Amino acid sequence: MRKDEIKRYVLEYLVDESILPITVLETAITVPTDNTFELKRLEIEMNKEIRLKEMERKKEKEEREMQMQKEKEEREMQMQREKEAREHEFRLKQLELGVIKASDPKIGLDTGGFDVSKHVKFVPKFQEDNVEKFFNHFEKLGEQLKWPRDKWSILIQSNFTGKAQEVYSALSIEDSMDYDKVKKAILQAYELVPEAYRQKFRKYRKADTQTYVEFAYQKERHFDRWCASKKVSTFDTLRQLMLVEEFKRCVNDDIKTHLEENKADNLKEVANLI
Repeated sequence: MRKDEIKRYVLEYLVDESILPITVLETAITVPTDNTFELKRLEIEMNKEIRLKEMERKKEKEEREMQMQKEKEEREMQMQREKEAREHEFRLKQLELGVIKASDPKIGLDTGGFDVSKHVKFVPKFQEDNVEKFFNHFEKLGEQLKWPRDKWSILIQSNFTGKAQEVYSALSIEDSMDYDKVKKAILQAYELVPEAYRQKFRKYRKADTQTYVEFAYQKERHFDRWCASKKVSTFDTLRQLMLVEEFKRCVNDDIKTHLEENKADNLKEVANLI
C-alpha cells in the first residue's frame, strides 16, 4: 500500500472516530513516497488520539456506573426508610388496639397485660399553644392512674397533632418508644428550650386584663422554667446564669451567636471561647 493511501486511511479513521473534522479529507495532501517521517508522525498521532479516546470512554463509563450505583443506593435507602415508617406506623396501631401481648425483641417492649386501648381515652387533648402544660398534665395522669412508664410514649402519641405529629413520625422506632426522648424532641420543635424560656421571662409584660398578683405569678413561672431548663439548683449556678446572660448582652451579635452555639454555662468558659 502506498504511503499516501495509508495516510488517507489514517485520516478517514480519525474522522470516523470524531477525532478530526471531516474537512481534513478534503484538504488532504498526498504524502510523497519518500516522506517516511511524515507517515510515522501520523501513525504516532493516531495512536495517541486513540488512547485518549479510549481513556475518555473508560472514564465516562466509570462515571455512569458510579452514578447508577449512587442512584441505586439512594433508592434502596429511600425504600428502607419507607419500609421502616410503615412498620413503625403498623406497630403503633397494633399497640393502640392492644393487639401485641408479648415481648417484641425489636423494640424491647413487653406489654405485660397492660391494655393500651382502655387507657388511651384518658390522655388529655394535645394543645400546640401550650405544649408544656400538656406534658405536665399527662405526667400527672400517668402517675395517678399508675400507667407503666414504658407505655407512656405509646399513650401520648395517640393525641399528637400538627408539628408534634410530624416530629414523632420522624423518630426512629427505638426513640419513639422512649418517653423522655419523645418529650425532648417535641419541646425542641416548639422551641421550648432554655433560650426560649429566657426570652419569655424577659419579654413578659402585664396584660390589661391581669391583676398584679396574676402578672407576678406568671412572671415567676417563666423564671422558674428558665432556671429549671438550665438545671439551676444552687446560688452559684444562679449566679453564673445571671453573669453569662449579662456578658452576652454586652457583646456584638456575631460573638453572641458563637457563644450560644457552644452552650457554655460558666462565665470563665464563655470568656475563653472568644
